[in-house]
Amino acid sequence: MPTVAIIGAGPAGLMAAEQLGVAQEYFLRGAVNGVNVDIFDAMPSVGRKFLIAGKGGMNITHSEPLPAFIARYGQRAEKIAPLLAAFGPQALREWIAGLGIETFVGTSGRVFPTEMKAAPLLRAWLHRLRGAGVRFHVRHRWLGWQADGSLRFATPEGEIAVNADIVILALGGGSWKKLGSDGAWVPILVERGIPVLPLKPANCGFDVAWSAYFRERFAGQPIKSVVASVGDQSQQGEFNITENGIEGGLIYALSAPLRDALERDGEATLTLDLAPGRSFERLIADLSKPQGRDSLFNHLRRRVGIEGVKAALLREFSPNSALTATASLAAAIKALAVPVIATRPLDEAISSAGGVAFEALDENLMLKQMPGIFCAGEMLDWEAPTGGYLLTACFASGYVAGQGVRDWLA
Repeated sequence: MPTVAIIGAGPAGLMAAEQLGVAQEYFLRGAVNGVNVDIFDAMPSVGRKFLIAGKGGMNITHSEPLPAFIARYGQRAEKIAPLLAAFGPQALREWIAGLGIETFVGTSGRVFPTEMKAAPLLRAWLHRLRGAGVRFHVRHRWLGWQADGSLRFATPEGEIAVNADIVILALGGGSWKKLGSDGAWVPILVERGIPVLPLKPANCGFDVAWSAYFRERFAGQPIKSVVASVGDQSQQGEFNITENGIEGGLIYALSAPLRDALERDGEATLTLDLAPGRSFERLIADLSKPQGRDSLFNHLRRRVGIEGVKAALLREFSPNSALTATASLAAAIKALAVPVIATRPLDEAISSAGGVAFEALDENLMLKQMPGIFCAGEMLDWEAPTGGYLLTACFASGYVAGQGVRDWLA
């Protein structure tokens, strides 16, 4: 009976095992050839990043129409589309329902399990996988291949070698090292001649050179109800001021163009509309009303609702001359330029970009240079914003890789 080793017990690896576990169940019924499936993970337990990602509310996927959904993958949309065609957001919801977990669509269109937690889903899933004969091996860190082609693993008892007919690599990206995604697999594949694009932060924060006063006074405060723009990309939302710079949902949504601008030009600018509900003309009219004895910032608060940290941002990045003239003040409110100087470190990022180039893979996610070796999940060269897109593509790639193994065996 063929043996399949799956390295990495996150959503992609588990979903690949699901496809092969189903094949094993069919084998027991005499329907197809069976397989022995073993999952190896470096951590003491499986699905750690999955559990942490769902700690504040398990956003599993998104309900928007599929064309818009696919567009979220940016430059890799064309490569991700076939994966989603095989196992898209609706198929994912139906699969979750098959585990006895109901889902619902939130007001933002995001999809959540009814209990809002990842743990019940993972427990039900692991129970089903074990019932299908899938075997788990934790505290097994993959080190590459022996000269004879066997897999090397570091274990608490020392290094061991494992023989497998087929291997699925689902090793994650380079963020959250403490949960197992450390990118240690990159040099192993590069040494084998596999094209791997450098791992870099995605859905990440950025450094801003705050003044000492601004940092001490406003670190930790939210910026709400703004429109942020980078180049021709804009989005409304909110974010947080940190001691070092900026982070939060709105920043993560624009992290790719910000990061790419920093790499390309050595500098990048986040442009903020601090009053998205007011036109420039209305701001001019509101700011032109008599100021009386009010200070400038009392005038801003009373006339246009700009106060607190928003007012401080204006002072931080606008010269005094721009704040004292109505037209230039209105212009600063509608398009405040916030220079960013660097991305936060990769290990702080929610996810990573870069990884195994799609050009190195066939349509079943098998390495063209290494037949019988498949790749799935975040270790592939793609990225997506938060909102369920990351998880959905991980599940979909695991599904395609698992089905690919079945096709390869057939």
